[in-house]
Amino acid sequence: MQGNEFIKGTLKTIILRLLSQKKHMYGYEITQRVAALSSNEIKLTYGALYPTLYKLEADGLLVTTTEVVDNRARKYYSLTAKGRKLAKEKVSELQRFNQILSAILADNPKPDLTFDAWS
Repeated sequence: MQGNEFIKGTLKTIILRLLSQKKHMYGYEITQRVAALSSNEIKLTYGALYPTLYKLEADGLLVTTTEVVDNRARKYYSLTAKGRKLAKEKVSELQRFNQILSAILADNPKPDLTFDAWS
């Protein structure tokens, strides 16, 4: 899939959603889960993933823990209460946006959908 601009705009929501579904995940696990769920259409790069994880952590939405697995330190990311709340909000917003976008892109758009992009 070539739509890097789409991924960039939704990466935060994708990460929050995945972490809301699981107690904790590490970076590589997140990339593999996204690839699996998208049938390998979306491949997250580390250059996109880790800055987003660091930003979410700095914003108080994630906490990290380190565990030793196979004699290697592995950094796990988990949602804070604030992160869980935001995950629900962001997923809901994105789902609504996808409905609206589908209506716009449909062959016969329905004029009754409303969306205030500034709210």
